[in-house]
Order: sequence, then C-alpha cells, then structure tokens
Amino acid sequence: MVSPWTSRQNRQFEQALAAYDRDSPNRWQNIARAVEGKSVEEVKRHYDTLVREIIQMERGSISVYV
Repeated sequence: MVSPWTSRQNRQFEQALAAYDRDSPNRWQNIARAVEGKSVEEVKRHYDTLVREIIQMERGSISVYV
C-alpha cells in the first residue's frame, strides 16, 4: 500500500536530494533512510513523478497556480 507524503516527508526528501546528488554512492538508499517511513521504491517513484510533472509544466501541459 502506498501512503501519501506528508509535508515533513517532502521536506526531508528535498533536503536529502540536495545532499545526495546523482553521483553519490547508494543515493536512493540514503535518501530513503532520510525520509521517515518511505522505502527506496517509494522515494524513486516520488522522484520520477516530480520529474514528469516538471517536464509537463515546462511544456505547458500542467497549469501552475501560485
């Protein structure tokens, strides 16, 4: 079962992404360890979803409300 992400988990995820770049060994394991209650698969899926949303925003496929 996939649980929704809390704002705290999103903050932890963002901080971990900043700490562990693409070249970091064990990147996804370290990010998952930094996010309370999330597995490696969940953090990878969350990242992939965010990347897809950014691409869609850049293409104008998603409206951005501020």
